[in-house]
Amino acid sequence: MTRSMMRRFSSTTSTIYTTLSSRLGRINATRRHHHHHLPAAAASRRTPSSLLFRAAMSSSSSSSPSDAAAAVAFEKPRTVVKKLMAESQPEGDGATVRRSIGRHELRNLDPFLMLDEFSVSKPAGFPDHPHRGFETVTYMLDGAFTHQDFAGHKGTIRTGDVQWMTAGRGIVHSEMPAADGVQKGLQLWINLSSKDKMIEPRYQELQSKDISCAEKDGVEVRIIAGEAFGVRSPVYTRTPTMYMDFTMQPGSQLHQPIPEGWNAFVYIIDGEGVFGREKAPPATAHHCLVLGPGDGLSVWNKSGKPLRFALVGGQPLNEPVVQHGPFVMNTRAEIQQAMEDYYYGRNGFEKARHWSSAA
Repeated sequence: MTRSMMRRFSSTTSTIYTTLSSRLGRINATRRHHHHHLPAAAASRRTPSSLLFRAAMSSSSSSSPSDAAAAVAFEKPRTVVKKLMAESQPEGDGATVRRSIGRHELRNLDPFLMLDEFSVSKPAGFPDHPHRGFETVTYMLDGAFTHQDFAGHKGTIRTGDVQWMTAGRGIVHSEMPAADGVQKGLQLWINLSSKDKMIEPRYQELQSKDISCAEKDGVEVRIIAGEAFGVRSPVYTRTPTMYMDFTMQPGSQLHQPIPEGWNAFVYIIDGEGVFGREKAPPATAHHCLVLGPGDGLSVWNKSGKPLRFALVGGQPLNEPVVQHGPFVMNTRAEIQQAMEDYYYGRNGFEKARHWSSAA
C-alpha cells in the first residue's frame, strides 16, 4: 500500500491504531507492500431483468431508422450531474494511474470506492499488498498482468480478460506486468456489505473470448456484468452491479436501461460522445461522468471516430464506509482490527507473515 493512502485516515486515531500504523510502516519498508488500485447473496439481489434493451418504433411510417432510434425515451432519463477528468498520479512501485473515483473531488460513489485507469511498464508494478472488505475488478485494455496471492492462486490476464476478485476477509497479492511495453487497463473497487466483508476470498476470471457480447445498429457491447441488448454476463455480482464496455460507431445512438435507485457512471476510454441530453456538450477520453437518477442513459456519437466507454452501475449499500488504504470496513474499530489481524497474521491473514511473491 502507498504511504499516501495510509495517511488518508483521520489523524485522531486511538493509541493501538497509531502503533499499528507505525508497525505497518516498518513492514512496508521491508516487504515493499504497495497498495494497488492495480469489482452467497440472495438471488433477489441479482441484476434485474429490467436491463433488457428497449426499442421504440416511430409512429410515422415514413420515419427513418435514426428517427425510430431517437423515439426511444425513458420516463426518467439520466443526465450527467458531475464531470471530472481522471488525473495522473504515481501508485504502487513506479506505476502511474489515472484516478477518478477515489479522489477528494469524488471520494466514492456507493457502492464504488475507486476507479483507476492504469498504464504500467516493467519494472514498475504493484508488489505484495493486502486487501480486506471489498472486491477488485481488473479489466485489461491492452497487454497482460500476472497476479499471484498467498493462497497459491496465480494467473495472467491479457487484453480483454477480466479478473473479479472478492477479497473478503483477507488477501495478500501482487499484480505485475507480464509483457514488454505499456500494459493498460481499468481497476474498479466495489464495496461489500457488512454481512459479506468477512467471507472467504474468491475469484471469477473470464478470458476475452468468454465475455458476453452483442451488437445493434452500430453499437457493440462487451458485457462484463449485468445485461444489455438482451444478453447477460455469467458473472455473479455479490453487490448487484452492471459493467459494460461499449463501442459506438460514428452516427450511432444508444439507449441503455439502468435500474432505478442505482448509482451509475461513465468512464470514457477513447473518442468523444454526447451523454444524457442530445444537446449536451461532448465529453472526451479520461473523463468520468456521474449520472443522476433515472431509468436509463442515452448516448450519441456525433464525431467522425469510434467512441469507447465503460458504463457502470450498482445498487447502493447505504452503509458507513471507513477506509484506510487497502482496508474498507464499516467502523474505525473494524479498521483497527484489520490492521492488527494483518500484522499478527490471523483471521484471514495467517499466510501473510511467511509469504512473498516472485514479483
